[in-house]
Amino acid sequence: MTMIYAMPGNEMFAELLIQHTGYSRAGLFLHRFPDGETRVSVDVPAKGEQAVLVCTLDRPDPKLWPLTMAAATLRELGARRVVLVAPYLAYMRQDARFHPGEAISAKLLGEWLDNTFDALVTVDPHLHRYHSLGQIYSRQVRMVHAAAELTAWIASHVERPLIVGPDEESRQWVTAVANLLCAPSVMAHKERRGDREVTVHLPELGRWLDHTPVLLDDIIASGQTLLQALRSLRAYTTAKPVCVAVHGVFADGALEALRGENAGDVVTTNSIMSETTQIDISKVVAEALMDVCSMATVTGTQQVSL
Repeated sequence: MTMIYAMPGNEMFAELLIQHTGYSRAGLFLHRFPDGETRVSVDVPAKGEQAVLVCTLDRPDPKLWPLTMAAATLRELGARRVVLVAPYLAYMRQDARFHPGEAISAKLLGEWLDNTFDALVTVDPHLHRYHSLGQIYSRQVRMVHAAAELTAWIASHVERPLIVGPDEESRQWVTAVANLLCAPSVMAHKERRGDREVTVHLPELGRWLDHTPVLLDDIIASGQTLLQALRSLRAYTTAKPVCVAVHGVFADGALEALRGENAGDVVTTNSIMSETTQIDISKVVAEALMDVCSMATVTGTQQVSL
C-alpha cells in the first residue's frame, strides 16, 4: 500500500498524483509556534507501507526542516520506504566552489537526500557541471522530462513558433521541443557578470521574421536572462514573444519585469503553482512515481530519465 502526504502548498499537485495513481491520501499537518518552531503531525502509516511526501522545493529553506521531520516521523511510525516527489529541486545552481570558503550546496543537498529518503522523483533538475543526479544522490532516482508537455502547449497556442534559447544552458530543452514541433530554433549567447547583470546576444533572425519567438528555458528565477533576450528581440521583430519555462521560481518583481518588456504569455508548468501555471506535468510525474514504488524491492542506484 502507498500513501501520499502533501506538505503545505502542495495539496493540489498531490491530488493530481492521487487521481493518476490510485494511491491513498493521508494527512500531514504543520503548526507554527509563536517563536518560529514547527510541530509536524502525520496520519500514522500502516506498518510496512510506502509513504510518499510531495513537496516542491522553491524557496526551500523554510521547507527543509519540516520535511526532514515528516520523513523521519513516517519512518519511525512504520513506513517501509519514504519517497520524495519534488517537482522542482532546489540548490542545483551551486555545484562547485567558485570562491574560497563557499559551500557546495548541490553536493550537500544530495547528502541530505541520501540520509532522508529512499527514492526521489523530480522534474528537469538544473544540472550544469553534474551529468546526472546520480553523481550527488546515490539512491533510486527518476528524472522526469517535461519537453513533451511544453511542446503540446506551444503547438496549441502559438502559430509558426521560432524556439529561442536565451543561453547555452537551455539548449537541451530548445532542441527537444524544436524537434518535436518540427520548428526552427536559435540559440543566444549569454554573458553573466552577477545575479542581475546579464547581457544576451542573439544571432541574425532575419529569415524568421514571420514567426513568433518562443523564449524557452528550464527556470525563470531572477528573469534577467529572459529580460535581456526580450530586449535583444526588439531589433528583429515587433511580434510579442512568448516565454515558456518548466519551473517558474520568480524572484520578487521578476514576472512584472517580464510583462513590462512586452512579453506576451509567460507560461510555466505546475511544478511550482503560480498565476503563470498552464502546463500540467502531473501525469508523467505520476508514471515515474508508480515506477519507483513498483521497484520497492530493488536496492542500489536506479536512475532513469522519462
